[in-house]
Amino acid sequence: MLIAFNKPHGVLCQFTDRSLPPRPTLAGFGLPAGVYPAGRLDHDSEGLLLLTDDGPLAHRITDPRHKLPKTYLVQVEGVPGEAQLAELRDGLDLKEGRTRPAQARLLTAPPQLWPREPPVRFRKTVPDAWLEMGISEGRNRQVRRMTAAVGLPTLRLVRVAIGPWTIGDLAPGKWREVRP
Repeated sequence: MLIAFNKPHGVLCQFTDRSLPPRPTLAGFGLPAGVYPAGRLDHDSEGLLLLTDDGPLAHRITDPRHKLPKTYLVQVEGVPGEAQLAELRDGLDLKEGRTRPAQARLLTAPPQLWPREPPVRFRKTVPDAWLEMGISEGRNRQVRRMTAAVGLPTLRLVRVAIGPWTIGDLAPGKWREVRP
């Protein structure tokens, strides 16, 4: 079984949380028993999360050797120039080594997304822009660290695709079964 879930902002990618006060987890969304996340999505990120009860499938989805592309819509502080986009496309040096080249393009208009709760901070004097980024690895907070490294801090991060699976019109907190 493979489940596509639209993880809302502020939800942990696990079924339990021992912190006090407890934070929202996957347990609150009526997901089928026996499925577990195939990968992670940060607490402050949103969008497509795949869950499965098939261990080998989870491994194929998450193992960087399979180079399964992940696509994100990224709202950044500032407006990127061509040099910043080229740096993202070439790969960057992060603390643990060089990233693989990313796909990165500036969107000409903001994407049509659901409102985020809480909303992204708005500052009149600081412009923002939206990028579409594709990566084929999954280091901890990688997209956020890559945009920060080129001087474009991430304000909102929404994963819209993992390989052939997309979020489509799935609303936040909703899920559907998809073909493996």
